Amino acid sequence: MRVELTDDPTSFVARDWTPLVEADPTGTFFHTPAYLKLWWEEFGSGSLRLGFAEDGGATIAACAFEVVAGELRFLGGLDVTDYMGPVALPGLEDAVAKELMAALIADPSWVRADLRSLMATSIWLRALESAAGAQGLRVERGEDGVAPTIALPDSYAGYLAGLPAKLRHEIRRKERRLVQDRGRYRITLSSPESLASDMDRFLELHRSSPGPKGKFMHAGMEIFFRRLGETFLPRHVFHLAFIEVAGHRAAGAVGFAYRNTFSLYNSAFDRGFGYLSPGMVLVADLIERAIGLGRDTFDLLKGDLEYKYRFGAVPKPIAKLVIER
Repeated sequence: MRVELTDDPTSFVARDWTPLVEADPTGTFFHTPAYLKLWWEEFGSGSLRLGFAEDGGATIAACAFEVVAGELRFLGGLDVTDYMGPVALPGLEDAVAKELMAALIADPSWVRADLRSLMATSIWLRALESAAGAQGLRVERGEDGVAPTIALPDSYAGYLAGLPAKLRHEIRRKERRLVQDRGRYRITLSSPESLASDMDRFLELHRSSPGPKGKFMHAGMEIFFRRLGETFLPRHVFHLAFIEVAGHRAAGAVGFAYRNTFSLYNSAFDRGFGYLSPGMVLVADLIERAIGLGRDTFDLLKGDLEYKYRFGAVPKPIAKLVIER
């Protein structure tokens, strides 16, 4: 086995490692070269480092990095990328981590590594930590927040039955109150034809949010979100859903469907409907749809926010490694 590092951005396509993402139990949409290529084109500010492990002419592992001001980071950016790190054929993690760390040490462009958004239960956390220590580097493991997650049963009725009574009643009560106050509602999903105008409305809702959330959707972020939709909606990965109440799109949500997981990526709602909690009703519908499509996980992604636990989510710990030469 040998590991090669390259700064050639054409490798996102020429050396497409999507099959490795699908083979690795920890692989997510955020690990795919298509997502990382888009992120790099919009937000990349340092020096690109794409690492590939080869064995017998076959690529068996891949990991994307960037070096910014002497610091090595996983490619992806902490504000929009929830999971990061290597992917490989199962069973090769320790060997890959060893060779990957050796190749990285030979790169003089970094003096410190801040490797975040690793699932704390992932074998990669231990493998990278061990490989760095074996090379004589200083390694510190730390916490990097949590990602509340719901393990989905076979039916929506089973999901509701598995919730504590208080949460179950709250979900049902919010839907009843919405109907009683404003009449029937409907859920719509963006199509290629409606995507541009739907995104206009979603961005409008997002920017109307108070505080940091409203400021998050700056011009560069808008371009990123629009490109996500244009690139991944035709692949049935990107989903933009709205709840329409009395003819108004009262709340919207962006999610990614990848492998057996639906990930709730971002959401926003009309403050004029806030007392009716349309966003909560929308998320409950998305959970029901995910179950109906046979998905086994509903991931609310990073952020220890109270509303996520109203759906019965369980916090999944995320970790980081800080490595110094």
